Amino acid sequence: MERSYTVLRDLSRARTQEPFGGEAAPLDVLDVPPEPRVDVVELDKREVRDVARDPEVRAVAPVMPTALVRPVGDDEAGGDGGAGAPAGGDPGGAEAAGATWGVTAVGADVSARTGAGTVVAVLDTGIDATHAAFAGVTLVEEDFSGSGTGDRQGHGTHCAGTVLGRDVDGTRIGVARGVTSALIGKVLGDDGGGESDMLFRGMQWAVQQGAQVISMSLGFDFPGLVKQLTTQGWPVELATSSALEAYRANLRVFDALMQLFRGQAAFGGGTVVVAAAGNESKRRVDPAFEIGVSIPAAAEGVISTGALGQSPAGLTIAPFSNTFPQVAAPGVGVVSAKAGGGLVSLNGTSMATPHVAGVTALWWEEIMASPLPPMATVVVSRLLATADLSALAPDVDVADRGVGLVRSP
Repeated sequence: MERSYTVLRDLSRARTQEPFGGEAAPLDVLDVPPEPRVDVVELDKREVRDVARDPEVRAVAPVMPTALVRPVGDDEAGGDGGAGAPAGGDPGGAEAAGATWGVTAVGADVSARTGAGTVVAVLDTGIDATHAAFAGVTLVEEDFSGSGTGDRQGHGTHCAGTVLGRDVDGTRIGVARGVTSALIGKVLGDDGGGESDMLFRGMQWAVQQGAQVISMSLGFDFPGLVKQLTTQGWPVELATSSALEAYRANLRVFDALMQLFRGQAAFGGGTVVVAAAGNESKRRVDPAFEIGVSIPAAAEGVISTGALGQSPAGLTIAPFSNTFPQVAAPGVGVVSAKAGGGLVSLNGTSMATPHVAGVTALWWEEIMASPLPPMATVVVSRLLATADLSALAPDVDVADRGVGLVRSP
């Protein structure tokens, strides 16, 4: 039985052959940058083994569904987070003027850096390019979902607004509002769902276009794949086993793709990839009900992001935020751009991730203006080394907040 597979190739390993036993030497990986290419092909079990033997092929994985990390309601977020606006509603109170609490918490409001000169990519549900938050920004849109450019879901617009949005009606929503060029890859359809190959192709495109930061507030839909297979008549046990195999294989593809990106960094500076940890934990049901980060956040080299909310004792981990992230950022009561105009407040690690992407853009600008080499590894080292614990409540578990709250230069 044939299935759709994602095939990750490294074209720098290409070699030529002639039929009489001779073989040209492969290109030296130190002389040319890795060149990833993502293909989607129909293969049966035997053909998968044959493809995997190709020296150009770095990883093979069944195509599996993806989905946005959906925002959660206030009841799951532990109240309004002190943000002064209900999730899904219009912002009010302190958010009506000045900077949002998230922008202030990461120190972007007092930073000398704005993200000027950096290129940021947001891979999500697209963007409302007509929104006032993106006035003056050059938006390069590419659709990988098949549903056309634009954002008819709203998630991508909200995330992009937090990364780089301009002020809206006197409210500062963007962490890196000096960014003037953004890559908007629509890797999820209008219903918020997609497939893994869309994301891989979107990441490949973003890096080829010079993205220094990639923000991804989405995840691989393991339960969705099980449901899809059982609907096709597969026994539950077989469907679950197959979905687990696909999940593991896609994690390996991610790891291999991130390795190729790191190899390219020696030739162009590299790309910092930031992803949401996920919203599957339910600490309000039981403090021990904690789910670990899922892919892509679990992939090697990806900056996984947990969500923080406000409390009288300091910033706390949101009850829904998955455990074992690398860093944490504001993710409760986050006010940002609403598709169609205006502002809206949402909760989720989806909302925390663009804060980290925006701060990363500020660090890129800082590093590029310093004697330090403008490399993704240097940016990541500064991002992690300057994370703050002083703003967190005393009882926050290290496993839930990583190295701490990201801070702007």
